[in-house]
Amino acid sequence: MFIATEDAFDAEEMLSLYGSVGWEGYTRDVDRLCRGLANSHLVITARDGSGALLGLARTISDDEHICYVQDVVVNPAYHRQGVGRSLVEHLMRRYSHCRFFLLSTDHESTPEGTRNHAFYRSLGFLSYEEKEMAGFGLPRNRPDLRNAAP
Repeated sequence: MFIATEDAFDAEEMLSLYGSVGWEGYTRDVDRLCRGLANSHLVITARDGSGALLGLARTISDDEHICYVQDVVVNPAYHRQGVGRSLVEHLMRRYSHCRFFLLSTDHESTPEGTRNHAFYRSLGFLSYEEKEMAGFGLPRNRPDLRNAAP
């Protein structure tokens, strides 16, 4: 397995990876997915010796104070083989100079959340509450107001 930075994205390859984990919010519009990847600060991939895509991680960052890990996606066929760990550890080294290194994941009460929380804790992550912080976000389904009059 090798980790590499990528800045060009094959729509079918991305659709297959994100589809493998059921992330329908991304797969509904593959062109939008690829634009989002292209607009990220950094996208790294894990590939096997033949070049097959095993997983991907991407960040949003100012590369000084904050790094937000937007996605860590590993094809389920490669779970528990060190792919996700390699991707996240690569990002942790790359952004070690940033004061904040943050990510969000499913709530611990969900099946994915239970697994994800254990994974991130094994890498040293703490919940916002444990760091005496709070996180806030707007609802996912809200109107697109980019073209609305102020």
